[in-house]
Amino acid sequence: MSGVSGSYYGPVTTPKRDSVTIRTIRKMVRDGQPFACLTCYDATTARWLERAGVHVLLVGDTAAEVILGYSRTIDMPLEIAVALTGAVKRGAPRALVMADMPFMSYQADAAEAVRNAGRFMTEGLADVVKVEADQSHAEVIGRMARAGVPVCAHVGSRPQLAGLQGGYSGAGRTPKEAAKVVEDAVVLEKSGAVMLLVEAVPAEVTDEIMRATTVPLIGIGAGPACHGQVLVLQDLVGMTDEPPRFAEGVAKIGPALQAAGEEWVRRVAERRIGGAGYEMKAGGSIRAAGGGEQKRGVPGGRE
Repeated sequence: MSGVSGSYYGPVTTPKRDSVTIRTIRKMVRDGQPFACLTCYDATTARWLERAGVHVLLVGDTAAEVILGYSRTIDMPLEIAVALTGAVKRGAPRALVMADMPFMSYQADAAEAVRNAGRFMTEGLADVVKVEADQSHAEVIGRMARAGVPVCAHVGSRPQLAGLQGGYSGAGRTPKEAAKVVEDAVVLEKSGAVMLLVEAVPAEVTDEIMRATTVPLIGIGAGPACHGQVLVLQDLVGMTDEPPRFAEGVAKIGPALQAAGEEWVRRVAERRIGGAGYEMKAGGSIRAAGGGEQKRGVPGGRE
């Protein structure tokens, strides 16, 4: 069954769906059904992705790059991250919304980390918070879990550490590095993480993590075997100029958006803006009312 709502381009079919929770994701894992995850940063996009059936929406610190225009994820401000998370949840109330905890929102002090995680849960309406972590973060993840915060531990390649490595790179590509990634995942699950995310590792490393852990595992650039898969939305729909090697696009929204902008420029230049205009009410006259140029505007513009 489906509901139908209106849009500028005609009726929109909105599939009816139950809310996705951690329990839902666990059941999907048990049933061998992969779940889909995409990044999202605003309510409007969230509404469409929920209609599409995307199970998990990640409000990633990639917003620093694709929304705010920075060149690094570590420039994501905490206040903006919390606000965007709330926007996504309001746009997609039935999706599971995961909030990325920004750089230095959890590293400096465990008590501050728990407070910031709590803000994502209350102000940001998040269902889960994500933390880029290794074994050294076991204590803080444990404290979050004891406080009632569901945590997804992000292992493997960790973009917030790019400054230490001179840029973004893969992880787990030697036997020693691979063993470290797997051990991180095991320790963080034991510390209380309810989900794991692994980024940019060989498929063999992913397989070993899945053998060694029991919680749902999301992959990005980590092979097809993970329980769930995530991509940055802009990479998926063709809005980034240089997407990462593991992101295969399915649309070309960037060029389409450019074409729409070019068409609008032409319409404005030709004074053919389209749409329906407004008319004076019967018997009305702007001159009779003693008005001037200031009377011609219509407050709100879409009334």
